[in-house]
Amino acid sequence: MEYLIALAREQNFGRAAEACCVTQPSFSAAIRALEEKMGVPLVIRRSRFQGFTPEGERVLEWARRITGDVHAMRDDVNSLKRGLNGLLRIAAIPTALATIAELTTPYRARHPLVRFSVLSCTSSEVLQRLHNQEIEAGITYLDNEPVGKARSVPLYEERYMLLTSAQAPLGERARVTWAEIGKIPLCLLTPDMQNRRIINRLLNNAGQIVEPTLESNSIVVLVSHVQTGRWACVMPEKLAEVFGLTAKLRAIPIVEPEEVRKVGLVVLDRDPLSPLTAALIAEASRLRRV
Repeated sequence: MEYLIALAREQNFGRAAEACCVTQPSFSAAIRALEEKMGVPLVIRRSRFQGFTPEGERVLEWARRITGDVHAMRDDVNSLKRGLNGLLRIAAIPTALATIAELTTPYRARHPLVRFSVLSCTSSEVLQRLHNQEIEAGITYLDNEPVGKARSVPLYEERYMLLTSAQAPLGERARVTWAEIGKIPLCLLTPDMQNRRIINRLLNNAGQIVEPTLESNSIVVLVSHVQTGRWACVMPEKLAEVFGLTAKLRAIPIVEPEEVRKVGLVVLDRDPLSPLTAALIAEASRLRRV
């Protein structure tokens, strides 16, 4: 079943075999053995991997559920013996990366044997990795695009500011509108990011066509340009505060409309949860109450 999951993730027999640390003939033989047990073909084979049959898709769904439960069982038993330990994998949208320390720091204080892996991903990649069980949790938008079959805990509300120098266009204003900022040069995240799609929609609704002077999928690139005082950017208020940009630049609220988006933790909707995931949800709930 884990081989089937690896094949779905890698979309290639050779890469999937390598990921499972076996030879390709052994890997292919194991998949065929599973097909013989099920009595139906699971994989569409031609000169290369072509996808799964309808029966294969259904078996893949069960495989993810079953292997997830097995891993959760192992974690639960190990936590009884040694306390909470292991690797907690988290994927987050770029605009939420700087806030993850608010979760991981108190989590590690309670559970010092736990290690963390944090990845930067688009919102669609967060959900895909979660569904493929490549991560235990994701941090993404909760109310803009569907999150599918996931349990969620709201963390904070994202509001948008224009980050610019006082000497730049609009830099002296107390508030600006989306129509106004659509007329000045901006550096923004790339279009595959949900944050960018939100900004595009707001600017388009204000009658503006988005033509940024700089695009990047890295928040660090945007922040480094904005810090020069010669670039302007639309950035979430919380992110600007974490990076200390509000001390060097003007952070001007954007209104008409004042957009608010919920950002939160998402985990697979399963019962029982693994101990690592359950502890993370508890930490997120405590953070939400602060």
